Amino acid sequence: MALLEQTWRVPADHPAFAGHFPGHPIVPGVVLLDRVLQIARPLQGGASEGWQVAQVKFLSPCGPDDELIFALRDGVRGGLVFSVHCGDREVASGGLVPPAA
Repeated sequence: MALLEQTWRVPADHPAFAGHFPGHPIVPGVVLLDRVLQIARPLQGGASEGWQVAQVKFLSPCGPDDELIFALRDGVRGGLVFSVHCGDREVASGGLVPPAA
């Protein structure tokens, strides 16, 4: 069960599409990861500094106007595990490791 789940429709005019890739736009992985960190921020006490992204897999491309579902759940040692879906297709998955104490 997800600790936190959020839906995001990728704006067709997202600036990342200008160079990624002309004629066949796809959402860059860094945009997905940035969104994961934004969604996770409340679960991290409002901060995202110091967190590391770990074991990321990009499984399927997504593009303009796709509706993505980001699901976060508790991981090991205070970390978080995330998945990103577009319909029944898994787009990405991975984990966030908390900053060292």
